[in-house]
Amino acid sequence: MTQEITTKNLLVELFVEELPPKALLKLGEAFASGLAEALKAQGLASEASITTPFASPRRLAAHITAVRAQAADRVVSQKLMPVSVGLNAEGAATPALLKKLASVGADASIVPQLKRQPDGKAEALFFDSVVSGATLADGLQKALADALAKLPIPKAMQYQLADGWTSVHFVRPAHGLVALHGEAVVPVTALGLAAGRTTHGHRFEAAVDPIELQHADHYAEALESQGAVIASFDARRAEIARQLQAAAATQGLTPIDDPALLDEVTALVERPNVLVCKFEQAFLAVPPECLILTMKANQKYFPLLDAAGRLTNRFLIVSNVRPADASRVIEGNERVVRPRLADAKFFFDQDRRRTLESRVAGLDKVVYHGKLGTQGERTARVRAIAQAIGTRLRGAELAAQADRAALLAKADLVTDMVGEFPELQGTMGGYYARHDGENEAIAIAIEDHYKPRFAGDALPRNEVGIVVALADKLETLVGLFGIGALPTGDKDPFALRRHALGVIRMLVERDLALPLDALIGIAASAVGLLLTEPRATAQLTDFFYERLAGSLREQRYSAQEVDAVLSLRPARLADVAARLAAVRAFAALPEAASLAAANKRVGNILKKVDGAVAARVDKGLLKEPAEAALNDALALARPQADAAFERGDYAGSLHALAALRAPVDAFFDGVMVNAADAALRANRLGLLATLHAAMNRVADLSKLAA
Repeated sequence: MTQEITTKNLLVELFVEELPPKALLKLGEAFASGLAEALKAQGLASEASITTPFASPRRLAAHITAVRAQAADRVVSQKLMPVSVGLNAEGAATPALLKKLASVGADASIVPQLKRQPDGKAEALFFDSVVSGATLADGLQKALADALAKLPIPKAMQYQLADGWTSVHFVRPAHGLVALHGEAVVPVTALGLAAGRTTHGHRFEAAVDPIELQHADHYAEALESQGAVIASFDARRAEIARQLQAAAATQGLTPIDDPALLDEVTALVERPNVLVCKFEQAFLAVPPECLILTMKANQKYFPLLDAAGRLTNRFLIVSNVRPADASRVIEGNERVVRPRLADAKFFFDQDRRRTLESRVAGLDKVVYHGKLGTQGERTARVRAIAQAIGTRLRGAELAAQADRAALLAKADLVTDMVGEFPELQGTMGGYYARHDGENEAIAIAIEDHYKPRFAGDALPRNEVGIVVALADKLETLVGLFGIGALPTGDKDPFALRRHALGVIRMLVERDLALPLDALIGIAASAVGLLLTEPRATAQLTDFFYERLAGSLREQRYSAQEVDAVLSLRPARLADVAARLAAVRAFAALPEAASLAAANKRVGNILKKVDGAVAARVDKGLLKEPAEAALNDALALARPQADAAFERGDYAGSLHALAALRAPVDAFFDGVMVNAADAALRANRLGLLATLHAAMNRVADLSKLAA
């Protein structure tokens, strides 16, 4: 039977009170995708259906193309029971089968039509029936419930419906529901609302209210023309970006680039109108970071920069209204921002009345962690680590500079400016250090010691900053691992993964000759008796190599290559890239597969031996030609491989070992390692241990074996 299927486009809108701006984009996408997936699962929409999400401060909506009024009927095959249970010897239905057929609405007349199909080891009876496809009303009702239940709501509200009794939980109170299939209303309900075709536009500037939607395809157009609302988040964002650039161009300036701020402002307005405002020139004496942060964070304004990237006294606002005369809107925003900037200037002036060094004692009153003491105690630990790292890296001069920077690095935590804007910690310390007459290298180090703060962030700009940043992150990692505060699953409240990756980046990208195990040891010594977890340093070492392995696999290296190099736990992380390149070059050699397999075999043999095997060979006990030939080949190849390794030529080191392929293959073909004679056996194991040591300095080549 052929079933005629008609499709029309579907629109669903939920009209609500103002949604949380930072969550709006995800809410809109989740609402639309949740509806679409649920409709597809019921056969009411297909993979070819196109879903368009809409999200504005007061609405979540979705437009889905090619939605059926009713899903196609489908054949459902239901297993009844094994043939041996359902049919007797004559092939007639047993009472058990008749009872089962009655439960599915059938009788004995359909027994000849039952299908026999293999089911595991036995054959079973299957009953095919036609199930009517879901209607859009039923399917959309289910899809709405599913989509709303799965919304990533940051915090739900509880409110009462108009009856005064029924309570509803949702992100914000909902006041309207639209569901149109083409021109027809789909009779569904959600959050105590019955679907219709009526919605509302801009709170103040809509030309018509309410707005009656005549067709699912007219939604965006009707809202914009009658309701003064750009319903699409993406279209509204693009319009704001266009207006920002145009308004800035009239001043010969450039708006600050901040995608997160643009997203947030897009979620705050329905009818964007960008206007140019200004503040008093005198406020530019305050560090630009302070002014920019207060304008962005508190007011959602876009500061304007000149051609050299310097902050100007002009900024852009994104208004939600378009009055004929915008002067009052501009004046209002200029009036609102003035006290904010005045506060920033006051904090800056007050903070500079005291030196950073005079504030260090105040850190003894700031708790860092209940088990790790105060920020003052932490500063002492970071200083000790920084001194030790500086000494290892460049000697006494760098150690002294790093110590001074570490002493002052956290002092800005007790300033008024950082108390108001915690995001400026480090940045303000740099400004105040310069004001106090500190060395520029130390001021830069104080400013940079939190870097890298996030993936892709810049590293500290100078060597003092690198040392203090390493000390700061290592103290955090060792201290928190030392008290058992490890990350679990996706929970990492102290950002320890980010700290570890920051240490790795500094060691690798600055090519620092600082062994990881030595750095962990220095930090552990500084933290001292606070370490209550006996395996803390071992766990932290594992943590570092796991982070490094994950980072490398995200780059261009295979899991096999990464495993081969990192299984040796190279202490100098700056060498890892060269080792990986050498492993890749070696793997391309014709000898590689055979040598990797042999290396794996050697490793397995040595693992089975009780006790350690000394890498020592007595030439007088080399009885077989193949073992003597391997020993001679090793005597030629090993010095070349070792010399290349010592000068950092890892590819050359592995290439020198390629000459061992033939003698290694011959050894395993012609020599019995586990000889009956104990002396011969020990000597052959010693030869294999020598081979194993020579082959695995750059990487564990057995990891390359198939």
